[in-house]
Amino acid sequence: MSKKETEIEDNVLEKIKIICEDIKESILRMKAPSLNIPVRALSNVEYDPNVGYLKLKNLKKKRTLTASTARSFAQSMRMLELSHQLIKSNDIATKREAYYTAYNWEDASFKNQPESDNIMDDIEATLGLNREQLGFIPEEKGGDVAGDLIVIDRDPETNEEIRIDCKRMGSGAYSIPSSVEHLKFETNAKAILAIETAGMFQRLVKHKYWEKSKTILISMGGVPTRACRRFIRRLSDDKNLPVYAFTDGDFYGYMNIYRTLKVGSGNAAHINRFFCVPNARFIGVTPDDIIEYKLPTHPLKEVDIKRGKDALKNDPFVRYHKEWQEAIKKQIALSKRAEQQAFAKYDLNYVISKYLPEKLANPKKWLP
Repeated sequence: MSKKETEIEDNVLEKIKIICEDIKESILRMKAPSLNIPVRALSNVEYDPNVGYLKLKNLKKKRTLTASTARSFAQSMRMLELSHQLIKSNDIATKREAYYTAYNWEDASFKNQPESDNIMDDIEATLGLNREQLGFIPEEKGGDVAGDLIVIDRDPETNEEIRIDCKRMGSGAYSIPSSVEHLKFETNAKAILAIETAGMFQRLVKHKYWEKSKTILISMGGVPTRACRRFIRRLSDDKNLPVYAFTDGDFYGYMNIYRTLKVGSGNAAHINRFFCVPNARFIGVTPDDIIEYKLPTHPLKEVDIKRGKDALKNDPFVRYHKEWQEAIKKQIALSKRAEQQAFAKYDLNYVISKYLPEKLANPKKWLP
């Protein structure tokens, strides 16, 4: 284990200790113990351009031990205890495993997985840490990587370094692990290209677009997982690489995928500083692209239009950037959306030969 990882673990254990000592002190003084938990909602979030992500404001909820909150309070304490055990034993647990572990907590067990997940989210918000630091790892895959990048991992038993060359993965790609804090990187690439769909990623890998564009290709596979976002953030920071996001031309691509990558989400604002990529820029399909390239389109559904209008009205990131406001209004007026594969209208590799080179060469067309 590296010195940095040891320091992180010591910090987590110290924060758990402080909370537990405060609760013990309250009990000894015959006062009802409580936990101060940040409110995880868009109403308690603001976009700070100085840091580049959505962050929490100061609104908190107090979970005090009463007859009506005894169960949730006990669940919170048992979750803290489980985290402490995982860190001390150098082990991990998936969110699903944590849920099943709680079957042994008797009256403090969970009724369902969402209830367990919510308590876990409350704990990471209270501690100001991400759950990976608490020993809890996600179930989902982290994303795929190809291109001029050597990932330096280590053997979990011997601690020896393992060098993984992302140029030499055959017809496949390097799969991002659930925890990426210990990874180191070597690259001569000039940028990171984060791609929405696995199909488009495979096309770019097939034709070694990473070589032509001097980029590292990363498949987000839809809304990027925490591991994928943390990997991109660490790689970008470590090697001072700009990040370009290539998604479909629709509100899901804009607000769910790109916005989550760049500034995070309201519900996870307590950990956005770990996972967002503030220097990301949008080079995906825009309403202007739909018109300029005469792309095949699909009509917007009512749910799509509602998503766009909600963004204009409530999203702090959109309300800060006039460019996004204009793009969303134009999309609603068009009442159309286009997929990144729509360029195949001209040629299967048109996106490689024309669209991406033209977009990368013209930063004025990028959205913030």
